[in-house]
Amino acid sequence: MARGSALRAALLVFGLLLSLPAAARAQEFGLLESAETIDRGTFKLRVNPMFIFGRDGGDDQTGVAATVGYGFTDRFDVEAAAALYDGVRFLGANAEVWLLRDPNRAAAFDLSLIGGVHVARGENTADTRGFDLTFLGSRRTSERLELYAGLDLAFESITEQGVDFSYTPIHLVPGLEYRLAQDVDFVAEVGLALNDDARHYASAGIAFYFR
Repeated sequence: MARGSALRAALLVFGLLLSLPAAARAQEFGLLESAETIDRGTFKLRVNPMFIFGRDGGDDQTGVAATVGYGFTDRFDVEAAAALYDGVRFLGANAEVWLLRDPNRAAAFDLSLIGGVHVARGENTADTRGFDLTFLGSRRTSERLELYAGLDLAFESITEQGVDFSYTPIHLVPGLEYRLAQDVDFVAEVGLALNDDARHYASAGIAFYFR
């Protein structure tokens, strides 16, 4: 590619990045779970609205996310996810491994690692692909309540006319999971942006389990 063409492509990609709505530069689906994996043989459905705060005068964004998951073992699950915002849609999948499992379930501390992939498409965004890595810890404070905190990193990449542009939103995500019934949980969290590529967000939703 000629130098002039490469420069024009690079400027185009940079302009596209600046024009991305807050949704495309933030946590796409939310975490909204403790560090426990889904029970073996159990399906999970979660639905949660997302509210993403604008930055430096940018507009706020709202959307809705949904995930479907399945517990394959006592320490491993897989989830598929979709999220819809104004002119932007995300599709993704992740796998979670339960690394630290406290045998004292009355006051358990747990730690898990989540890895995932996602893509963004739509008229209000450049085609984007990304890899997600999340370190998630939680502690049970009562029979019904767990508090959790995650460090979420999203490695995003845009390719336009042969030029790659990458950025990495990073969030600190504190939240809670409260058991409403045997197979129904309420989850809520805030995402705190730790760098300029990220945006603060808030979300809450309901998770249903089918055994």
